[in-house]
This record gives sequence, C-alpha cells and structure tokens, in this order.
Amino acid sequence: MNPHAKLISTASLLLGTTITISSNHWVMAWAGLEINTLAIIPLISKSHHPRAVEASIKYFLVQASASAIILFSSTINAWQTGQWDITQLTHPTSSMLLTAAVAMKLGLVPFH
Repeated sequence: MNPHAKLISTASLLLGTTITISSNHWVMAWAGLEINTLAIIPLISKSHHPRAVEASIKYFLVQASASAIILFSSTINAWQTGQWDITQLTHPTSSMLLTAAVAMKLGLVPFH
C-alpha cells in the first residue's frame, strides 16, 4: 500500500474515532462512525483477492444498514423527546434499535 494512502487511512480512523467519542449529538456520532467505515474498507480489500473484495462488500453492506438503523433510532428518539442529545435516550423503541445497531457494528453474537 502506498505510504500516503496508509497515512490518510490511519488519520481517518483516528479522526472518526475522536469525533465519535467526543460527540454529544447523534449526527456527529454517526458521522464519526461513517468516517471509520470508509477508512477501513480500503485496508480490508488491499490484497485484491476476490475473497478480500467480497469481504469488503459484505462489511460495507452490514455497516451501512447498521448506520441507517442508528439514524432511524436517533430520529425516533428526537421525535419522541424533542432532543438530539446522546444522553437523552429514553424512548424504549429507539433504545432497542440503537442497541441492535451497535451490536451490528461491533459484530456481536446474533449479528456476526
């Protein structure tokens, strides 16, 4: 891998993680997670083997669906509570959806 591309991927991973950890708003947390997703895909598919490309496509599809569920969960929570703050996750439906989406992003047991 080109050293400049590797530097940009590593910097993007650090930036996305920092944005996600330090955010108080759902959209900023989602943006940080998306930066991480887009930064890791070239690292997965860098060997140019058909299985690596297939794995990166599957990874992208699962991560994109989990991101859509996170946005849907935050929208439901904002609709019910009137707040986009991460600490105000009080609606049970949005809490369940967010838990499922984070489990998908982490690759926990039913979603691995």
